[in-house]
Amino acid sequence: MEVKVLEHEKNRMKIEFVTQDRTIPNLISKELWNDSSIVVSGYTLKHPQTANVTALIETEKKAVKKVMLDNLASMKKTFKELNTKFKKAVK
Repeated sequence: MEVKVLEHEKNRMKIEFVTQDRTIPNLISKELWNDSSIVVSGYTLKHPQTANVTALIETEKKAVKKVMLDNLASMKKTFKELNTKFKKAVK
């Protein structure tokens, strides 16, 4: 999956995910809402068969880049823990 930053200001970022699959953008959008500085977190898809996913993130206090990087690190940790638990469960 390719990621393009379309717009980047201190408290606002628009990202294009070059994919027709909404799974990753949806996970990121929902996880971002756990941060109290998030004002907007969502994505759009112009047409499900032809368009890439465009996400919009806005923050109130923190820099949007930091919030996004922290969010991705948290998701990575969560999936690593899930991977470990799953491996133990299927032994």
